[in-house]
This record gives sequence, C-alpha cells and structure tokens, in this order.
Amino acid sequence: MDWHSAFARRTERMKASEIRELLKLLARPEIISFAGGIPDPALFPTKAVRSAYDAVLSDPHLAGQALQYSVSEGYEPLRSWISSYMARRGVRCGVENIVITAGSQQGLDLLGKLLLSPGDTALVTAPTYLGALQAFNAYEPRYASFSTSGTPSPANDEGERVALAYVVPDSANPTGETMEEDARRNLLDLSAAHDAPLIEDAAYEALRFEGEPQRSCQSLDIESCGDIDRSRVVYCGTFSKTLSPGLRVGWICAARDLVQKVVLAKQAADLHCATLNQIVIHRVALEQYDAQVERIVGVYSKRRDATLNALSRHMPDGVAWTRPTGGMFVWVTLPPYLDGAELLSLSLREEGVAFVPGAAFFADGGTGNALRLNYSLQSEQAIDEGIRRLSGLVARELRGTGRCAAVA
Repeated sequence: MDWHSAFARRTERMKASEIRELLKLLARPEIISFAGGIPDPALFPTKAVRSAYDAVLSDPHLAGQALQYSVSEGYEPLRSWISSYMARRGVRCGVENIVITAGSQQGLDLLGKLLLSPGDTALVTAPTYLGALQAFNAYEPRYASFSTSGTPSPANDEGERVALAYVVPDSANPTGETMEEDARRNLLDLSAAHDAPLIEDAAYEALRFEGEPQRSCQSLDIESCGDIDRSRVVYCGTFSKTLSPGLRVGWICAARDLVQKVVLAKQAADLHCATLNQIVIHRVALEQYDAQVERIVGVYSKRRDATLNALSRHMPDGVAWTRPTGGMFVWVTLPPYLDGAELLSLSLREEGVAFVPGAAFFADGGTGNALRLNYSLQSEQAIDEGIRRLSGLVARELRGTGRCAAVA
C-alpha cells in the first residue's frame, strides 16, 4: 500500500509541531529548556486531584456515572461552574452556552472544522499561537494578519471570504503581550466589518501578575450587542494552565447556535470528554480554583522577573524582548542577520539550552530572527544560568558576523 497516495489533500498542510518535538528534550537532564509552554508539575493540586478521584470511585453511584458514556455537551455541574466563572468576567450565559472540550486545543480544531472552507481567509496576529495554525491548517485556509493594536493588513485583497479572526488577547502565546481595551474594540470592529466570528483564546487570562484585568473581547461584544446569543465572539477557556494539562479539560462559551453545531462535531470526533476527569476538575475547581491561581501567579511572576532581569544583565546590545504582565512567555527579537533556527542548533550542541525559534509562529514562515522563551518550568537559578549561556552564544554569533555588540 502506497499510503502517501492515499492521503487527502489537506494532510499536505499537517506539519509536526516544533514545540512537540522539542519537548522530547525535557527527558535530558543536562538541557535547560525554555521551549514548551509547560506548567510546573510541582504546582499541580495533586492532593486535591487524588482526593477527588478517591471520592468519586469509592461511591458506587458516582463511579458508575463517571465511568459510563455521557452527553457530548459535558458534565452539567462543571458547565454550571464555568457559567458562574464567565459571569464573574462580565459574560452572562447559561449552561446551554457551554460545551466541554478536550482542552482548548480541541475547541480550536472543532471551530476550524465548522467555520473554515478551503480558500477562506483566517485573520491572525503575526506571530500567533502555533497550535491554532496547526488546528486550522487541515481545513485549508489562507491567512492574513492584523496587529495587536487591532489594525488589519490587507485581509481580503483577492475576494476570499473572511471566515474567522483568531486572537490570544491576554499574555499571548508566543509574545506575552496583552491587548489594551481599545485594541480589543478595534478587533471587534474588524470582525464585524467582515461579518466574521472572533475566536478569543483565553488560555492565559487567569495568569495575570500585575495591573488591572482587561475586559474580555466577549464581554465587550455582549455589552454592544446585548446578549451572548447575538455575540460573534467565541471564548475558548481551559484548565490546563491552572489545574492540570493532563486531564485535558477545556470549554467553549458562545452563542447557542454555534454551541449546538460544536456538540454535533464533538459527537463525531470523540462522543464526549472523559466524564471522570470532568467530575474531578469540577470538584477541585469548587474547592480551590482561586487559591490555586493565586499560588501559580506568585511563582510564575518571580520567574518572569528572573527572566527579564537575566536578559537585561546578560544579553548583548541589539537584542530586544517583550515585558509581559502575565502568562508564560517572553518574545526575544534578535538582530535581522541572526536566525533563530540556526541559533537553536548551536545552542543545543554548545550550551545545552532549548527554546522555540520564532518562525514557527508565523503563518507564512515569517520572521526568522526571533525566539520564544518559556519561564514557567525552570527555577529562578536555572533561568539565570540558561539565559547567561544563551546570551554568550548570541554575543559570539554577533562577533562572528563582524557586527560586534557590547554585552550588557
């Protein structure tokens, strides 16, 4: 069987994730990895999760429910908790506006399946979340970009339908940047001008270290249109960055007309998310969600500070970086004559430091002279050491080009 001739055309756009490949390096103890967007397992609420599993499985009625087939919409008490969570963020909705997904990543795939036809335009930031590009690519869109100020590039110059806009407005992956309210309103206007849904990926919204929280795009849109069932915004939430990525529980909050279609797509994909995991997430969220978020924020904010301080101390002149107010990432821009992918190869071989080259986050392969650093997994001491090594390599490469830069 020649399997290459059997594959559908859409598979030509399915590429391996550079981040998934780099995660294999985590098993090598000599590597200081800034690569994956990996929560620190030391911060997982392990005792609460164990207690929840024990409580469910020791109760015959609950165990039967948890281990049985269930509805595609998701465990209703969890959907009710999420509805209350969304209300705290200015989004009035009911359980009928919520569907549970296998992390927000499955939500992106289902939305791509429902909204994108081959040749449609998807509006994204440049750079944008690599996983969103992977989810959308199978449905064969073209891409156009808009800036984080909400200002569009030419989006429809060939007459294609703009099928959706996608954004990570809070502590974005990969840049760490947060959009101001004016930019969010501009983006809503842009989506409305194309009569297109706006997918709001809120994976990092809870991980805010400082400043007042920004209103979600969905809450701003509902303020304008009056009701979630008239809103064009599709909110993708997740427990992966707050409670556990391994349990694979996320959600979509949107108008009922869309949620009903998502449910149909989910029925075809996997019937429903693991009911046992949903029940456990619900119990842990009821018990300690806010305290857990506060704990994570306290640790990650110190690691963010360690990253920024190390960059300031060690990186040579000519290198710039973002200064995130939350989340897990710093985006580093190198001089234009350095390439992130080439630097990674050298860094792994010579310095034992991993990161993600920036080109992976552009729909068109974009800017090569950038890289993404994750600070959530490493200790403050390891962060300083890793950035010291990486900065020394950058300085040597700059000297090698004959364009010397002073080391800060």
